[in-house]
Amino acid sequence: MSTAPEASPLSRPVPPDGGWTADDLDRLSDLPPHTQLLDAGLVFPCPQSAFHERATSFFGRQLSGVATPGLDVLCRFSTDIDRQNRLEPDVMVLREAALTSPDQNRVPASAVVLAVEVVSPDSLSRDRETKPLKYARAGITHYWRVENEKGLAVVHAFELEPATGAYVGVGIFRERMKVSAPFPMDLDLTAIKARRNGE
Repeated sequence: MSTAPEASPLSRPVPPDGGWTADDLDRLSDLPPHTQLLDAGLVFPCPQSAFHERATSFFGRQLSGVATPGLDVLCRFSTDIDRQNRLEPDVMVLREAALTSPDQNRVPASAVVLAVEVVSPDSLSRDRETKPLKYARAGITHYWRVENEKGLAVVHAFELEPATGAYVGVGIFRERMKVSAPFPMDLDLTAIKARRNGE
C-alpha cells in the first residue's frame, strides 16, 4: 500500500530582532508580489475579488485622466511610511518628481497626495483602522476607502486636518463622486460593476 508524501511545511522568513524594516522587502527573496510591511511584520497578499480589481482599475484610469500637471497615478505601488511600515495603496496619486527611475519600486510617503484602498474581507480592519492612521501620521493629505455595498461602490473620503494631524470625513459617495480636492473630478461610481452580456 502506497502512502501520499507528506506536505512540506510552508517556509516563512524568520524576522530579525525588532522585526523587518522597509529596506528588507527589497532584500528578501521569494516574497509574493505586493507583500507589505505593517508594524515590522509582513502582510502577504490574498486573491482579490472581481469587484476589487474593477474598482482599482476604475480609480487608476479615472484619476490618471483628470490629475493636474505635476501629479502621476500608480496602482499597487509601494510607499515608505517609516522604517517599520511600507504600505501599498491600491491606487495612489503622487508628485511625479518623486519618480526618478524606471526601475524604482517605491516612493516616500511625503510624495503621496492621495491613497485609495479598496476594501477586501481580509483587509477590512487594516483599511478602516490601521492604514488611515499610518497614512495620516505620514502626512498624506487625502485618503479614500472604497467599499462594496451589495455590488455597488461606496467611497468614504477623508482629508487631513492640519491642526490635529488626523483625518476628517469629507463625504460618503454613492453613484456619483464630485469633489474639488486633490483636484476637481466628477466620477460615475455606477461604472464599477460586473459586465453582463458583453456590455
